[in-house]
Amino acid sequence: MIETYSQSAVAEAKAYVENVYRSVVLRNPHESEFHQAAREIFDSLVPVFAKHPDYRQLGLLERLSEPERMVTFRVAWVDDSGRVQVNRGFRVQFNSAIGPYKGGLRFHPSVNASIVKFLGFEQVLKNSLTGQPIGGGKGGADFDPKGKSDMEIMRFCQSFMTELYRHIGADTDVPAGDIGVGSREIGYLYGQYKRIRGASEAGVLTGKNPLYGGSLARTEATGYGCVYFVQKMLQSADLDFRGSRVVVSGSGNVSIYAMEKAIQLGATVVACSDSAGYIHDPDGIDLETVKRIKEAGRGRIAEYAAEHPQAIYVEGCGGIWSLPCEIALPCATQNELNEQDAERLIANGVKAVGEGANMPSTLEAIDRFHAAGVLFGPAKAANAGGVAVSALEMAQNSARVSWTFEKVDGQLHRIMEKIYADCTEAAEEYGHPGNLVVGANISGFLKVAGAMIAQGVV
Repeated sequence: MIETYSQSAVAEAKAYVENVYRSVVLRNPHESEFHQAAREIFDSLVPVFAKHPDYRQLGLLERLSEPERMVTFRVAWVDDSGRVQVNRGFRVQFNSAIGPYKGGLRFHPSVNASIVKFLGFEQVLKNSLTGQPIGGGKGGADFDPKGKSDMEIMRFCQSFMTELYRHIGADTDVPAGDIGVGSREIGYLYGQYKRIRGASEAGVLTGKNPLYGGSLARTEATGYGCVYFVQKMLQSADLDFRGSRVVVSGSGNVSIYAMEKAIQLGATVVACSDSAGYIHDPDGIDLETVKRIKEAGRGRIAEYAAEHPQAIYVEGCGGIWSLPCEIALPCATQNELNEQDAERLIANGVKAVGEGANMPSTLEAIDRFHAAGVLFGPAKAANAGGVAVSALEMAQNSARVSWTFEKVDGQLHRIMEKIYADCTEAAEEYGHPGNLVVGANISGFLKVAGAMIAQGVV
């Protein structure tokens, strides 16, 4: 059933949302990524505030968009030449209404307060969508692990955790990995946490190696989950991965396992990229080569073309969206796909876009996809598989058990299908059938709002 509201109720809701958005911009100047995330979420919630005017009185949007806590700290460490280096660390604890803060750590030169806050804000609704009892948070540092030795990365992680440990805990805040933070970094972080705390508290970090409390299928979860979500989108339009050409940006953890699952479902992945450029292999990407280059050797994607002469390597990343495909999976970083890229994809016949990265499409690109009738899976829904399995890792740690890969993957598949169903239902109910951006924001918000109301003004 589609809800309808009076023009006055909608006008009042729009005015309220716009006033709160202006306040966010004024209180957080120069934080463009945070403003972008707020704009997209706020606009989706207008029908909610039209239906529930009491939510405005309770200041739910003001409370939701202000982090409960933001920590910034210095990270001093010693490089291999004996020189002291200094980076800046962050942790935002955004909302704990439905559980302990949960969200990854990103090590990348671009990390700043705006990046961390946009990621944390998105994480609140993403975590809500999983149906797991986890709140939203995020963190990281402007440290670049590229070109660093293992010892340098270890020393940085130890210094980072020496401050971060004060703010986290299995029932308080549970970080995980993100860009620049994989199982190696999580291991160094966890080792330092244990050293400081003098105890084995496995549930304090997720994304761990299964040898010491990590969950099987966690490595694959974000990429697999994205494909599971997109498969449900495709089925709604009588489409399928089988026989489709797929372009995947990135070649890190999310990209690799999105490619793996798409190939398993019968697709031909024709391109992937890294920060320097992209490869186009019309015969289909050889995934084992990509894994060997990126996972084992930590090399550059350009090396792929040396082993596969039919493949073409192109410097620069943006051109990847000019390649004809039926399915596009942006899995690299925020705002990598703009309006012009969207227009090129549409002109070349793209049928579906699933966001494997966090906010990889600009607002203008999303509008173009919707206007052209392209199926669009927003990040907070489509890439929720990683944090969903992180919550399952927390559950295993609490129970001191380890589940099989098949059990975890089965749970992941069910969670992603449930997210799709919830987003579709919310979009339909609130007057935007088929718009999964609106559906994801509303579905995620309603659970958080209900928990905030139940707990009073805190």
